[in-house]
Amino acid sequence: MQSATLPSMALMPPDRHALSHIPGDEGWPLIGRTLSVLADPKGEVERMSAKYGHIYRTRILGETSITMLGPEANELLLFDQVRLFSSSYGWGTILGRLFPRGLMLLDFDEHRLHRRALSVAFKSGPMKSYLAALDAGIARRVAEWRQKPGEMLFYPAMKQLTLDLAATSFLGTAIGPEVKEITKAFVDMVAASIAPIRTPLPGTQMARGVKGRARIVAYFSEQIPIRRAKGGEDLFSQLCQATHEDGALLSPQDIVDHMSFLMMAAHDTLTSSLTSFVAALAANQEWQQKLRDEVLGIGVAPDAPTSSDHLEAMPLAEMAFKEAMRLRPPVPSIPRRATRDFKFGGYEIPAGTLVGLNPLFTHHMPEIWPDPDAFDPLRFTDEAQRNRHRFAFVPFGGGAHMCLGLHFAYMQAKCFARHFLQNLSVSLAAGTTPNWQMWPIPKPRDGLRVTVMPV
Repeated sequence: MQSATLPSMALMPPDRHALSHIPGDEGWPLIGRTLSVLADPKGEVERMSAKYGHIYRTRILGETSITMLGPEANELLLFDQVRLFSSSYGWGTILGRLFPRGLMLLDFDEHRLHRRALSVAFKSGPMKSYLAALDAGIARRVAEWRQKPGEMLFYPAMKQLTLDLAATSFLGTAIGPEVKEITKAFVDMVAASIAPIRTPLPGTQMARGVKGRARIVAYFSEQIPIRRAKGGEDLFSQLCQATHEDGALLSPQDIVDHMSFLMMAAHDTLTSSLTSFVAALAANQEWQQKLRDEVLGIGVAPDAPTSSDHLEAMPLAEMAFKEAMRLRPPVPSIPRRATRDFKFGGYEIPAGTLVGLNPLFTHHMPEIWPDPDAFDPLRFTDEAQRNRHRFAFVPFGGGAHMCLGLHFAYMQAKCFARHFLQNLSVSLAAGTTPNWQMWPIPKPRDGLRVTVMPV
């Protein structure tokens, strides 16, 4: 077997003609099929797979790549026991300039060492501290919404809430007067990650993203010595004290890179997933009432704090959150780059090839998910999941790169469900049909106009 480590030299894309034996369509010169993906990522992959099969050639963001679809492809790329695929060289084209050396952009032994160091921030003690902070922040915001019943744009309201919650649980304090500036920096960075123009030319989205990155780096850098001196239970303070296996503290640059990435991931993916969750409840009143009955059945007073035991008593809420992420996975596509030649589905694929898997497609395969566009949380009962391929549901990725914060996400989702359903009912505003932008992270184009009323 060849060495199962990342080559010391940069992984270079193969000559595009080396992939010509794989069926597909690379689209227009230069831009390829990028505009088709941006316009309708779900429709694009469904049309391409219907025409060319579950392995096809395409061209996105300036590079010819291979898309591999279905649970078996997900398992190959994500589980990756023999270290065949690089996450760093996969995500690098998209995130490398703006979120360099975040955990998702590290590979193999280096990734393992950093993941171990970061895992201290997600152990039982800190998680209890996060829950207390999340619970108080969600309760305050839901109380504000309850005082202003009627129509609201839910997505921007949720985006502000998740940023505030990330600031509270990750930083231990509200960002305060800098909130608008920090929010804009994160928004610009995420938007720039999929901008067709990849160079920060004046006036481009990439230039705004690079400026946002500089602002975020400055903010975290100035805080590190303060947190190392003070300590604290928040995630940032935990990382400032975290050590590698040899006892050495994480470097300031490592902390900056990890915090930038974690804040982006926790803020944007949770905003997307919780908005999808509320949209599903607004469109499915019967399920909304079932989840409300579950919350009321816990018997916790409206002004009482949420405990871990309360969250454990909300299995339906967790199933409904999973179903919302099945319908709109927060990361609809995941790139990897082959570290060496491999074979799959009868095709030889050379080292250096950019390979993409697609949770959005897998989550809507009718042979796995009957009536795939319907909202049905009972797909996630123990019995329903028993014979399903373990890589048929991958909203948090899988394998060594499984999202480190997935338990944080479920904790926040169920805490939010408890307060929201105990206090408010939600319905789609009259005459509205949500229209979703699905890539790079799903969000409603109209902001999701809903009507909220006190229960």
